Amino acid sequence: MRARSFSHAGITVSDFNRAVKFYWDVFGCPLVGVADQPSDRVRSFFGVDAEAPSCKVGWIRVPGGAVLEIFEFQPQQAPIDIPWNRVGLTHIAFNVRNTRKWYDYLVDKGVEVVSRPERSPRGHSFFFAKDMDGNLIELMDLGYMYHVLDWLGPLGGFLFRRGMYKRYYE
Repeated sequence: MRARSFSHAGITVSDFNRAVKFYWDVFGCPLVGVADQPSDRVRSFFGVDAEAPSCKVGWIRVPGGAVLEIFEFQPQQAPIDIPWNRVGLTHIAFNVRNTRKWYDYLVDKGVEVVSRPERSPRGHSFFFAKDMDGNLIELMDLGYMYHVLDWLGPLGGFLFRRGMYKRYYE
């Protein structure tokens, strides 16, 4: 058994409409579905202990096929900063071309940018920004590696499992 592909990442947002607008205006990701959860499900499944809790769920399609699932709960808890060395999710990432242009574009849009574009030792460039709730977003330009991973990714995985990364599978 193995996974077919990456499906989605989920984030909780403070304002559903503001999140939809942000991801559409900044990244061109349209809202493709919305569902309001009944209070009893919000209490039992999501564990929100309140008299009449609510949860609106939306699915935002990212170009390339992945989905960002957004949740707005009422009542809400205050956001917390997630340190890099805490076990758990730390950020979402978008593949882009030309991180310098993206950096300038985000700054012009008033998006909080955390770092300037930099080049990794393996040749790709990246930087970090935050959405309207402070969720970290990495923008990454894989350069030629985008095509290598797209076309040769399965072959590379097969070879690396048996070669240089074999110890991680033992």
